[in-house]
Amino acid sequence: MWAAISRQQGRTVLVADAEGDVVGTADCLVLPNLTRGGRAILFVENVVVAEASQRRGVGRELMQAAVQLGASTGCYKVQLLAADDEYVHTFYESCGFQARAEGFRRYIEQHDG
Repeated sequence: MWAAISRQQGRTVLVADAEGDVVGTADCLVLPNLTRGGRAILFVENVVVAEASQRRGVGRELMQAAVQLGASTGCYKVQLLAADDEYVHTFYESCGFQARAEGFRRYIEQHDG
């Protein structure tokens, strides 16, 4: 999986390290855009912080790094979807994000065989 991710153009997995242990991740993808003069969008997924490291600024540092990555690659916005959880929404808002749109998802069933 890591080898496939590392080959993907525009993909960066940010990793928070505490004394050699991975304590958080944010999976970022710069996606070229057909509008906004061709300026890209940075999508963020899988923002995860180990339970023992929560409420210690790890998530905030990951989000700051994601915004910096977006700025350094010429993106005009950073976008993410968040779980329907008030705590999670409050966290993202405290990082400067605003709820701007309603998202839709459709999961695709996996068939064995």
